[in-house]
Amino acid sequence: MAKGTKQAAMGFIFITMLIDVIGLGIIIPVVPKLLQELSGADISEAARIGGLLAFAYAFTQFLFAPLIGNLSDQFGRRPIILISLLFFSMDYVFLAFAPSIAWLFVGRIIAGITGASISSASAYIADISTKENKAKNFGMIGAAFGMGFIIGPVLGGVLGHYGSRVPFIAAAVLCAVNFIYGYFMLPESLPVEKRRKFDWRFANPVGALMRLKKYPQVITLIIAVFLMYVAANAVHGNWSYFTMYKFGWDERMVGISMGAIGLAVGLVQGGVIRWLNPKIGNAKSILLGLILYAIGLFLFSTAQHEWLMFAYLVPYCLGGIAGPAFQATISEHVPPDEQGQIQGTLSSLNSATAIIGPLLMTNTFYYFTHDQAPFTFAGAPFLLGGLLTLVSLYFAYTNLKNKL
Repeated sequence: MAKGTKQAAMGFIFITMLIDVIGLGIIIPVVPKLLQELSGADISEAARIGGLLAFAYAFTQFLFAPLIGNLSDQFGRRPIILISLLFFSMDYVFLAFAPSIAWLFVGRIIAGITGASISSASAYIADISTKENKAKNFGMIGAAFGMGFIIGPVLGGVLGHYGSRVPFIAAAVLCAVNFIYGYFMLPESLPVEKRRKFDWRFANPVGALMRLKKYPQVITLIIAVFLMYVAANAVHGNWSYFTMYKFGWDERMVGISMGAIGLAVGLVQGGVIRWLNPKIGNAKSILLGLILYAIGLFLFSTAQHEWLMFAYLVPYCLGGIAGPAFQATISEHVPPDEQGQIQGTLSSLNSATAIIGPLLMTNTFYYFTHDQAPFTFAGAPFLLGGLLTLVSLYFAYTNLKNKL
C-alpha cells in the first residue's frame, strides 16, 4: 500500500472507529436509569446488575475475538469489520425495545459477538504501520475512543432526558451510518499474498492464549496488560454508579463528565503520545503511564468534592500513554501474517479482564454502599484499581528494565 493510501486508510479506520465509539458512548449515561426502571432497584443494586451485563458482553467477546481475528487473517480486515458494524446497528435496535432485564442480557451477548471486530481494526492498523510509527498509529485508536467519548456520553446525557431508550435508537443510526461509510470508503489493508489459512486451533480463546507461549519474551508484558485492563474497570464500569451515588449526578452530568474524560483521553492519545513516545520510547512510556494511572486511581478513591473528579482526570488520563506502547512492543515480536491473531488474542485478553473487572469493581462498590455494608466507602473500587496497577507496574518493569 502506497504511503498516501496508507495515510488515507488510517483516516478511514479512525473515522470508522470514532463513529462506532460514539454509538457506544451514547448509551452509557442512561444504563443506570434503564436498569432501575426495569428492575425497580436502587443505584447500588443497579450497579451489581450492570456488572453482570458487562460480564455477559465481555465473556461473549472473549470467546469470539480470536475467531474474528483469525477470520480477518484469511479473508481480510474489511469484510469482517463491515459485517460486525452491521450487526452492531441491529443489536442497538434490539436493546432499545428490550422489555426486561433478561432481554438486555440477550442483547449484550449479541453485542459481544459483534464487538469482537476491534481485533480486526487493530490488525488493520498493524498492517499499514511501520515499526517507527506503530505506537503513534495505535494511539489513534485511543484518540478515536477519546473523541467518541467526548461526543457520545454528552449526546447520550442530553437524549436521556427524552427517555432512557432514545440513546439506543441514536446509537443504532450511527452504527448504520458507520457501516455505509465503511462500505464505500474503507480499503482492504491485508494483501492476498500475506493472508493465511483459518486455523481452528487458534480461533478459540484458550488456543489463542496458549499460542502466546511461542513468544515467551512478552509473557510478563501480557500479565501487566491483563492487570492494567482489570484495574481500568474501576473507572469504565463504575464511574456512573459512583458519581450518582456520591454526588447525586443525573444522566446529563454523567454525560458531561464522561465527555471530559473523552476529551482528556483524545488529547493524550492523539497528541501527547505522538510527541512523547518518539522521544522516550515504548519502555519508558509504559512505566510512566502505569505510575500515572495508579496515582489517578488512588486520588479518585479519596475525592470528596465534585470538582476533584475532574482535577484527578489529569494524571489518570495521562496514564494512557502506556496502552499503545504496550501494543507496539508486543506487536514487534509477531510476523505480519499473525497480526490479526495476536490482536485477536489481546482483544480476548481485554475481554477476559472485562469478565473479571466489572464484576469485581461493581460488587466492591455494592459491598461498601448497600444498606448492610460494614462501613461506607464508595471509592473502594478505585483504591483496588490503584493497587492492581502497582502490581502491573512490577511485571512491566521486570520485562523492560534492560531497555531503559
